[in-house]
Formats: sequence, structure tokens, C-alpha cells
Amino acid sequence: MTPEKPYRPNVGIALFNTEGRVLIGHRFKGDGPEIILPGLDWQMPQGGVDEGENLRDAAMRELWEETSVVSADYLGETDWLTYEFPPYDGPQTHRLAKFRGQRQKWFALRFTGKDDEIDPLTPRNGQPAEFDAWRWERLDRVADVVVPFRREVYLAVAREFAVFGN
Repeated sequence: MTPEKPYRPNVGIALFNTEGRVLIGHRFKGDGPEIILPGLDWQMPQGGVDEGENLRDAAMRELWEETSVVSADYLGETDWLTYEFPPYDGPQTHRLAKFRGQRQKWFALRFTGKDDEIDPLTPRNGQPAEFDAWRWERLDRVADVVVPFRREVYLAVAREFAVFGN
């Protein structure tokens, strides 16, 4: 991990249901520097921002790509937050290897659909599935099931978006 590497622009989504819980997905595999650890393999949807893409549009696209959800209303957003990837000894040709970590803007959205809209297994937009399961969880508990290098960001998101949960 070299400090000269840039952060990858990224959006994260805290999708709240009517009970104030957020959607989390179970990652079934690591992705280069984005490793998963046993028992710490859950996360909220997130993903990269395309060049020139509006950030709210990117959040809705990523939410759809990873979960199939399109029924969501905007509630709020955070300032930019960053995290660093853990050391990565894999191929430097991996799409994330050129980054030191991620610079994220998180969006709080209210889910307005029904649970059967959620389908993390079907690939969309040519993107492979990232999650093999999903569930609703209290936002203040999500940091306990995410990989350690993301934990501080998740704690900040939980503080910022506490008003939307229970």
C-alpha cells in the first residue's frame, strides 16, 4: 500500500426498511484487495463511480446492480469518508490494485418496495453477483459483521444516519 496511490471514488448505500433496519449482503468471495474474513463477510451495498457520473445516480445504479432494488427514496448523504485497503500481494493488474483504498459518499435511502424485489444473485449490467444472501439488520450492529478495514467508516455512517433507524 503506497500513499501515492489515489482513493477510488465510491458510493455506499444504507437502504432502510420501514422498521428502520438496513439491508446488508453476505459477500461470498473476496475481490482482490477487498478481502473478506470468516464471520466478517457482510456489508451494505457499495460500488465505484463511473467517470462523470452523478453520485446519486451512481448510488441507485449500484443498489440495482447488487440487489435489484429500484424502489427507494432519498433521505440524506454523508460527507466523503475514506478507508484503506489491507496489504495486497495479488496481481497488480487487478482493477483495484491501483488504489490505496476507497473514498466514499454514503446515501441513506428508504426502501419503498416489497422484500421479493431484492435479488442479489442475478447478475445485472454485466457485473457478477457479490452477495449470496441478504438480511435486514440494525445499522448500529453492522460494524460488528464487516471486515475491520471498513469498520470506522461503518461506525461513522451509523452515527450520521441514526436518525433514520430504530
